[in-house]
Amino acid sequence: MIKLLSISSLLCLLFIASPKGKTFPELQGEKLTGEQVSIPKDIGDKVSIVGMAYSKKSEATLKTWYQPMFDKFVLKRGIFDAQYDVNLLFVPMFTGGKKAAYNVSMKQMKESNREDLYPYLLFYKGDLEPYVSELEMDNKEFPYLFILDENGSILYSTKGLFNEKKMEEIEAVLDARL
Repeated sequence: MIKLLSISSLLCLLFIASPKGKTFPELQGEKLTGEQVSIPKDIGDKVSIVGMAYSKKSEATLKTWYQPMFDKFVLKRGIFDAQYDVNLLFVPMFTGGKKAAYNVSMKQMKESNREDLYPYLLFYKGDLEPYVSELEMDNKEFPYLFILDENGSILYSTKGLFNEKKMEEIEAVLDARL
């Protein structure tokens, strides 16, 4: 019984602490095409999925989301995937001492011959605040994913490795908007 109460309390705390309903703070970045993009201002034409990572480890974990998200929301390989019309952006964040690696990382990505990903990668160089506090990105080891409505309001957030349960939750949020 005590264990059940503890789990319930933890779940309530997680729900209360969620950034859901908050407005996504402005983030300006650069695509590999050289285009400057500001989230949420420049992506307000439809629902958007934004994945963010601010450490080497979280960036590697964010990559577990690339292919499944690309398959579902860009290539639309699933039977009902054609119904999803979303913006998709993955944001590696170069902050603090990592700012020096910004140009090198962009160059390496361009040389990787993954031009199919160019429109979906947004490189950010700047301060970590207000993102850590406002988006509750408190653990640098995890990537964070956010679903934003057309006005930049956060509809859903999750963190960590890709898994099917999280993808189902994302689909449920998107399905509710159809």
